Amino acid sequence: MSEHCRVIAVCGHEAAYGTALHDLADAGTVVVRDGRALFRTVTALAREGEESCAVPMTLGRDPELVADTARTLCALPPAARARTVLAEPFGTSQHLTAWLRAAAGRAPGAAALLVTAPAGDPFEDAELYRVASLVRRHGSHELVEVAFTGGDPDPAEGVRRCRLLGAREVVLLPAAFARPRLPDVPGTRVEDGGPLLSPAALARVLAERVADARHRGEHGDDGIAAGLAAADHHGHAHTHPPGEGHSHSHIHPHGHGPVHTHPHPHPRAHGAGRVIRSTA
Repeated sequence: MSEHCRVIAVCGHEAAYGTALHDLADAGTVVVRDGRALFRTVTALAREGEESCAVPMTLGRDPELVADTARTLCALPPAARARTVLAEPFGTSQHLTAWLRAAAGRAPGAAALLVTAPAGDPFEDAELYRVASLVRRHGSHELVEVAFTGGDPDPAEGVRRCRLLGAREVVLLPAAFARPRLPDVPGTRVEDGGPLLSPAALARVLAERVADARHRGEHGDDGIAAGLAAADHHGHAHTHPPGEGHSHSHIHPHGHGPVHTHPHPHPRAHGAGRVIRSTA
């Protein structure tokens, strides 16, 4: 690939489909949601002679975003696909745990911590409970609870639960790029512990993901095949109740036969999509 490569941040619910990156991503990063918006953006950049690196903006809870991004890139015209690589996800659950632990270290020791993120599917939400448990186990705060924007419990209910457990101060730690509004709960001081990453930190991680992807691309690996398999085991797909079959999505992009697709247990509507901000 050439020296210049346009960075495309592909956003799902963890980044509020792009709006959460408005004040975080630098002006050189194209911020889109997956689906048609990503397809149109990459195609337009390729038409202008630019190369692209798509980075799925998940923090480890949304492997479907990675797989959906790969499927979108698979559908590109050959000329555009030849100019495009898929990076590894922005973060993993291990990264998320480490970033939350760092944020927890900046919170008052007597405060309760409320780890918050936009609600996902049941397995994504269960993963956040696991991450929060690790933050508590390896930190100094006695009380670490979880809440979901648009889910149950929501941040207001999460603060109330912390109060019932004796907390008089609660710090909200965002486990996503999107940050919740601070709820007003009488008798409890609620503070914002975010953002999870500063603009400088986000730019640094993006640069690392892009550099790794471009290095692999120079050796013939555009990252798409690995991306297609990202969600294969999401949702414990091998623990079906008796009588229920498997419903994975298997796509074979190598030209060795027809493409086989099967319904996925967590279908996602791509919709029309839109470019949240593009400097192209």
